[in-house]
Amino acid sequence: MKTILQILGIIIISFSLIACNEELVDQAQSGILKGKVVKRGTNVPLGNVKIFTAPTTETVFTGTDGTFEIKNMPVGNYSVKAELSGYITTFQAVNIQKQDQVVTAVFEMDDDNSLNTPPTTPILLSPIDNAVNQPLTVELTWSSTDPDTIDVLKYNLTIKNNLDTNIIQVNDLLTNHYTLSNLKFGVSYFWQVSVSDGIHSPVLSAISKFTTNMVPLNRYHYVQKQNGNLLIVSSNELGANFQFTNSSYNSWRPRKNNNAGLIAFLRTEGGNSHIYTANPDGSNVFKVTTVPVAGFNNNEMDFSWSTNGQEFLYANFNKLYRINKDGSGLNLVYTAPSGTMISECDWSYDGSKIALKTNSINGYGTQIYIIDMLGNTIKTVLSGTLGASGGLNLSVDGNRLLYTRDISGFEDVSGNYRQLDTHIFIYDLTSNITYDISSESERPQGTNDLDPRFSPNNAQIIFTNTSNDNISQRNVVTVDLNNDLTDMQRTIIFSNAEMPDYE
Repeated sequence: MKTILQILGIIIISFSLIACNEELVDQAQSGILKGKVVKRGTNVPLGNVKIFTAPTTETVFTGTDGTFEIKNMPVGNYSVKAELSGYITTFQAVNIQKQDQVVTAVFEMDDDNSLNTPPTTPILLSPIDNAVNQPLTVELTWSSTDPDTIDVLKYNLTIKNNLDTNIIQVNDLLTNHYTLSNLKFGVSYFWQVSVSDGIHSPVLSAISKFTTNMVPLNRYHYVQKQNGNLLIVSSNELGANFQFTNSSYNSWRPRKNNNAGLIAFLRTEGGNSHIYTANPDGSNVFKVTTVPVAGFNNNEMDFSWSTNGQEFLYANFNKLYRINKDGSGLNLVYTAPSGTMISECDWSYDGSKIALKTNSINGYGTQIYIIDMLGNTIKTVLSGTLGASGGLNLSVDGNRLLYTRDISGFEDVSGNYRQLDTHIFIYDLTSNITYDISSESERPQGTNDLDPRFSPNNAQIIFTNTSNDNISQRNVVTVDLNNDLTDMQRTIIFSNAEMPDYE
């Protein structure tokens, strides 16, 4: 009996040992976790991603190809974490069920930008949608916000119009406003703003529309200096003006012709001066001449329309030419005497005579005289005087001639053509009497009166007045004429202006 009990005890102990060994074997079972980490949406591999588990096993980092491997993971359930600076940490559940099992996992990680909020849709503030009668310079404004205050907003602005296919594109604005200039009269403009925080796709505003003023019937044109160039300004009696020519060009001597419906002017091209025309709004600029306007000093040169607006007279050194406004029909009208060159001309209203100013190569030795259309001299107005002269303009009836003369007789050998005491004169071609308009209108001492023009009704003279220092501001002034041309008043109508035209 005792022996039987001993045998049973041995058997029980043996089974217990076997059971313990099987349990120890089960605990020793392990598998392998393999995986890859990519950026969500692009599948670009992410390297150096930290991979670790809970319960804790081994911590590893992905290679440059985004892959990783954790060996000897005991059988069981795990939460596997992928962590990388700049990206949102992500988790996956993994279950190792048996010995040498290989489990694969792919982690798609979002960068931190996925937590960022895009900017709000831009609201276009001004001009309001469908605004009309807008000026040629408009301040565009809009608003947009971003909940993420550290984001830097950049705006792109797109402007189209109903006149042509030109598109104005302004990018990377850091402010919510933009000054749009050099617009055209009577044109509708359509504008849209997009905003970007550099993280999300740009957000587009609605499209807004505004329309500019119609072309004003301005009677005044004058010249200003800007960015080193002369530009032409168009203005009305109240001083409401707009820039007629672009400041990137050198443009001067505006001459309006109502019959042609155009403004002509001189412009520099390739070192030469040419006659150009444009519509009253500054559009459709057209180069008329091929043989340039040329003389001793380009800024002192002048030209003249025919009354019907079909032709021009202009000079090229000692030659006086006639040309159609479309650039055709160039003809030689007159050749100045040897040793002289023509710098100014004016065509009478009836087209029967021409006033000319000639001078030597340095601008002096001037003569002012009248010729007929055959080139015959019919009247000498000025001859044999020292100093500068110019500013020719015939009255509507052709009986009076405006001109200027430096009564000091100064001749500037430096080549700057400086004048010291220039007066405006009216010469009566019928009585041969000369009237000193500057003296009779109390011209300020130390100043010059330059570039005079009769008003359309001949009741007024418009001209430039400036200090004789050759550097001070120039102003456009008017003098109201009376019957005896004495004791007249002068009025400044435009400041920082010169070379006026009044039609």
